[in-house]
Amino acid sequence: MTKLALLIAILAVSTASIFIRFAQADAPSLVIAAVRLTFASVALAPFALIQHRDEIRSLTRREWILAILSGLFLSVHFAAWITSLEFTTVVSSVALVSTGPLWVAILSPIFLKETPSRWVWIGMTFALLGGTIVGLGDSCAIAALSGVSVVNEVEGRFLTCPPLADLLAGSAFWGNFLALLGAWTVAGYLMIGRTLRARISLVPYIFIVYGVAALALIVYMLAAKQTPFGYPPVTYLWLLCLALIPQLIGHSTYNWALRFMPASLVSVTTLGEPIGSAILAFFILGESPSAITLAGGALILVGIYLSTKQP
Repeated sequence: MTKLALLIAILAVSTASIFIRFAQADAPSLVIAAVRLTFASVALAPFALIQHRDEIRSLTRREWILAILSGLFLSVHFAAWITSLEFTTVVSSVALVSTGPLWVAILSPIFLKETPSRWVWIGMTFALLGGTIVGLGDSCAIAALSGVSVVNEVEGRFLTCPPLADLLAGSAFWGNFLALLGAWTVAGYLMIGRTLRARISLVPYIFIVYGVAALALIVYMLAAKQTPFGYPPVTYLWLLCLALIPQLIGHSTYNWALRFMPASLVSVTTLGEPIGSAILAFFILGESPSAITLAGGALILVGIYLSTKQP
């Protein structure tokens, strides 16, 4: 049952980047993030406030603080990751944001008092190398070299990149950095979830966390002088799909699984998202990732898988 549920979760979250790209045709990224979490919170409200009211009232002060902090991490995660899709490809963005489980493993000794195994360090090396390659993949290219010969004309290939100043100023680099920021903040969200889900049932937990994230994102949106109103009806359809499919089905299923399966195993299953998103982006958006991006993405996936292996 849990394996089937995780498969459904992977399929659900893989649709997120596609719905976001469609919504970005008319709506700013912060509006998309705020409305997504607001819709999800409103949908959960009747169940949480009626069926789990007593459990919510019984939460301790420490549990409330951790749940609110988790929601704030989630808000920054969505704000950064959704914005990254304006500047870089779906494959690059999803590959980088999916390094979240790796950062959980790296930060666990500090916040969860867990000693990382040697696989964590091996995996970190692979993933950071892959992240560097993906970060360069949208700015560098494998170019053909022709007309160079000693005896006969030969054709070879070499890597070409713009000057460092131009590379750091490029929009793709900024988009990849935002996706990585999304990975760092989702790591905080996952680590708090590993602590709270052992004591709090699913619906109250995700209602509080999604609700706090929604309120924070509304503040970010208003601070940026943006409005959630006045967009075409189809935009709200994409936003509703975001709230129902990748958020309520995908993210909530991952949170549900944390009570029945080891967190490391649940984290490994999230690695299916880049693959699913890349396939959907190829067929729906016509995005063909470069060889450099594919190579970097493969290293990231290998690194995260190795880092979550049991000692």
